[in-house]
Amino acid sequence: MTYAELKTALAVFGWSERDTPTLAQVKRRHRDLAKVFHPDRQGERTSADMQKLNSAAAVIMFYLNNYRFSFSEEEFYSQNPDERLRMQFANDPVWGGS
Repeated sequence: MTYAELKTALAVFGWSERDTPTLAQVKRRHRDLAKVFHPDRQGERTSADMQKLNSAAAVIMFYLNNYRFSFSEEEFYSQNPDERLRMQFANDPVWGGS
C-alpha cells in the first residue's frame, strides 16, 4: 500500500488525511456507503462502484489493523477533550473541586 492509495481510499469514504476515524466509524461508514453504492439500488451505480468502495475499505482496514497508534498522554487528551477538561479543572473550587 502506498500513501496515495491510502489518501484515495479515505477520499472514497469522504475523509481526508487529517481525519482520525475509529474502527467502528469505518465499519459504519462502509455499511452506509454500501447502501448507496450497491448495484442493485436504482440509479447509475455499477458493480465497479461497489468494488471501488470495498477496495477502499480493505485499504483503510489494513492500515488500522497493521500500523501503530500512539498511546501517549498528549494523544490521549487530544482524542478525549472532556477528560482533558476534567483533569485540568478537577481540583478547581469553582468547577466542582475541593
